[in-house]
Amino acid sequence: MVAADDGTWPLDFPTLFVVPDWIAQHCRIQSVGGLVTTPQPFEMYDWQLRATASFYRVRPKAELGQLSTAFHYRRGQVVAPQKSGKGPWTAGIVAAEAVGPVLFGGWSTGGERYDCRKYGCGCGWVYEYEPGEPMGRPWTTPLIQITATSEQQTDNVYRPLQAMIRNGLLGELMKVGEQFIRLPNDGRIDVVTSSAQSRLGNPITFAIQDETGIWTEGNKMTKVATTQRRGLAGMSGRSLETTNGWDPSENSVAQKTAETKQTDVYRFHRLPPKGLSYTNKAERRKIHTHVYEGSTHIDLDAIEGEAAELLEKEPAEAERFYGNRIVAGMGSWLQQDRWDARAASQEIPDGTRIVLGFDGSDVDDWTGLRAETLDGYQFTPVYGPDHRPTVWDPAEWEGQVPRLEVDAAVAEMFDRYDVIRMYADPPYWTSEVAAWQARHGEKRVTEWHTTRAVQMHAACEQLLTDVVKADSTFRHDGCETTSLHVRNARKAARPANRYVLRKASVHQKIDLLVCSVLAHEAATDAVAAGQAKPKKKSKMLIMR
Repeated sequence: MVAADDGTWPLDFPTLFVVPDWIAQHCRIQSVGGLVTTPQPFEMYDWQLRATASFYRVRPKAELGQLSTAFHYRRGQVVAPQKSGKGPWTAGIVAAEAVGPVLFGGWSTGGERYDCRKYGCGCGWVYEYEPGEPMGRPWTTPLIQITATSEQQTDNVYRPLQAMIRNGLLGELMKVGEQFIRLPNDGRIDVVTSSAQSRLGNPITFAIQDETGIWTEGNKMTKVATTQRRGLAGMSGRSLETTNGWDPSENSVAQKTAETKQTDVYRFHRLPPKGLSYTNKAERRKIHTHVYEGSTHIDLDAIEGEAAELLEKEPAEAERFYGNRIVAGMGSWLQQDRWDARAASQEIPDGTRIVLGFDGSDVDDWTGLRAETLDGYQFTPVYGPDHRPTVWDPAEWEGQVPRLEVDAAVAEMFDRYDVIRMYADPPYWTSEVAAWQARHGEKRVTEWHTTRAVQMHAACEQLLTDVVKADSTFRHDGCETTSLHVRNARKAARPANRYVLRKASVHQKIDLLVCSVLAHEAATDAVAAGQAKPKKKSKMLIMR
């Protein structure tokens, strides 16, 4: 039996019970509780059964021949905490949508059966319907898309699906490839991201939309969602979203789904009890116990360890990922007072070995240059006879950054100090960066793209850690502009729990913080490469 949406037992609505039974028969998983075992039937947890039964709930007046309109829900959303089992569950749903009995096939009068052999599967499995039970049938030509912000994110579903096919009985009907799975009658399952524009808009019968809490206008995934839904409407298909809790300040696809007033959207979101504080360890344990209920593979002690560590840097993120709550913000990158506490006065003599971090714009954002010594002191250098700081606001230069002035400042830095590395974000400044490389060498001047989430996330985390860590030697000059830009910075979520930096609003700048991140990354890399000390001059033996 399956719990209904209100938690009552037994179910009081008709649904395709044949679907979870078909999944248990045909889908095999090899990892149970984190241990590699022989392939086992995928038996759903109670919450997965509840969501499956609700998603395949059939309208009492459904008629044979109806597709999506035979069901109570046109699409669905499941909000569940990190590692609770969303990926394998949705993989099983995709397998069923591909070759299983997921369409309404009429009402049973008693004695009817679903026989796999009728649909090309030789496993011999038979499901016998009870009188009055809705019956299921497969799609003739299923066209399915597994969708996420990146290919790495789609692996959450695609990899367990591949394993289910290879470990079980589905290999007769489904042929696995790296980017798609071939199905009978020219059907297929495709992996789709925002970059796969050619596949978007295609007529499809079903779509999994994974981690829609980070689908936003900024990463173009809002358009992906609406385009997919148009393709589904043309085929009378349906879609299913899965996600962790989202940041309500980002207006994500998940948030829009949760807030829609449409009654044909199924939503499952097990919220923790009210009144419990996530920062209190004992109460946090109660929250985890509630939101992970039924996911028997979960070790709550391990979840506590991960959540407690994340709480040190990003409390809101920890509460969303593990507490299943909707909490504002991927949040501020760092509280301004934590940054300001690292301010210290220090003289930097000419000739000091330093690194530079450069972030450039043209007419909208600021352009800046930050420096850091190899013992961890960061500062905004000055240039020219007037000792101007290396910060350029276009509004102070008739609406456009003075490129020749910036170039002169960079040249002065290399003349005055022993600059061993400069990390420069190249957009808008490609030709200048190339000229600096030609002038000072590519080993000293490096193109460093802040839009690449993997490296930007790691660099932000390195600086963040060195600011908040008690025994860190990092300190800075107290530059007021940099401090303000730290306050303005927010985390913009990217796949695999990574982030890049974004502004709190369009008018709040963060450019000097970006310079700080690049300078600190350059300093960290230089120290790791053994460049903290000047090379010893070689002695030449002169023969007389």
